[in-house]
Amino acid sequence: MSYQEAKERYAEYGIDAQKAIDTLKGAPLSLHCWQGDDVRGFDTDPNKPLTGGIQTTGNYPGRARNPEELMADIDKVMSLVPGKVKLNLHASYAIFEDGSWADRDKLEPKHFQKWVDYCREKHIGCDFNPTYFSHEKCDPLTLSSANKDTRDFWIEHGKASIRISNYIAEQLNDLCVMNIWTGDGFKDIPGDRKGPRERYRDSIDAILAEPYDFNKVKPCVESKVFGIGVESYTAGSAEFALLYAASRMDKCIPLMDNGHYHPTEMVSDKISSLLTFFPEIALHITRPVRWDSDHVVIFDDETREIAREIVRCGGLEGKVHMALDYFDASINRVAAWASGFRNTQKALLFALLQPMDELKSLQDGSNFTKLLNIQEEMKTLPFGDVWNEYCRHCNVPEDGKWFGEVEKYEAEVLSKR
Repeated sequence: MSYQEAKERYAEYGIDAQKAIDTLKGAPLSLHCWQGDDVRGFDTDPNKPLTGGIQTTGNYPGRARNPEELMADIDKVMSLVPGKVKLNLHASYAIFEDGSWADRDKLEPKHFQKWVDYCREKHIGCDFNPTYFSHEKCDPLTLSSANKDTRDFWIEHGKASIRISNYIAEQLNDLCVMNIWTGDGFKDIPGDRKGPRERYRDSIDAILAEPYDFNKVKPCVESKVFGIGVESYTAGSAEFALLYAASRMDKCIPLMDNGHYHPTEMVSDKISSLLTFFPEIALHITRPVRWDSDHVVIFDDETREIAREIVRCGGLEGKVHMALDYFDASINRVAAWASGFRNTQKALLFALLQPMDELKSLQDGSNFTKLLNIQEEMKTLPFGDVWNEYCRHCNVPEDGKWFGEVEKYEAEVLSKR
């Protein structure tokens, strides 16, 4: 079936396929830099183990070893994915030149100037994350540590990250989402649950006391249910993160990562709850397999339902700030990046091709039989033809044509590293 035929088929349900394509082209999705080098960064020994509940599995050849290789890989990914790309940086990806290394509490905007220049050249925005893991100052806690010297170090890192985020936003004239996440927690049953959370709260308060323009920088607080080495307790639980953001709505917004909840919890069901109270939220889109394993995003039921909720709630109009967050070193990293980005875009386009107004009307009218059946019928409409048209509009390869580009890049570039 051609795109024109598919467009006509969707029109039978009152859906304008071209409008869906045009809408999605303007919705930014942040591409996470850490997929390209297994969350190693450039500020510490790349051979040291990751800490703070972070783990990357696999040793596929071709990992980016320096900023130039990482940027080249990102270039390749952007040539393969449709839509509006932003870059998402961790503070550990600071670029030091002429012996200008600085510890995380002393980072400055100049250490990210090359990234700013890169984004300006590519005409993309940039989000930012302080890095509260894989550092000798983790004891193993950071912002919730009982040791004041430890807390102070990481508070200063957070303040530095605020300044860097503000600089990025001003230089690129684009919103910068700055996400605060730590792996603070305990492997076994804690003797004190409240104390670390009170210290965590006070530490974030101190970070957000650093001046910034809330119209340009959106600090957010990300929750976690558990992780490797913190199976019994995390200071930044879902309740903590949401209540913190709710009590400080003039300073930050909440961030949900759909891998950071119990396996039977669905972030798709939480989006509308948060947007009932918050004017905007942030999302990290990933794929958990039984736990926060950060698998590559696929076009599965939960990803589609997350996308539907984003669209239903007006999230593409600036209410939901979307970013990818996964890292898989068991497969080609460029393919992982491109596949996850394309699948997230697919889910968003699929959501834009749903008769949302009619579905809402059927629900409000208690016509659940027709509601169920129309939702099922939408699954077999010629979505693939609209998706391929979207790719053509964005001047990137259609399905069935992009992976060959990755294989060629692997043979010519990645295999020689």
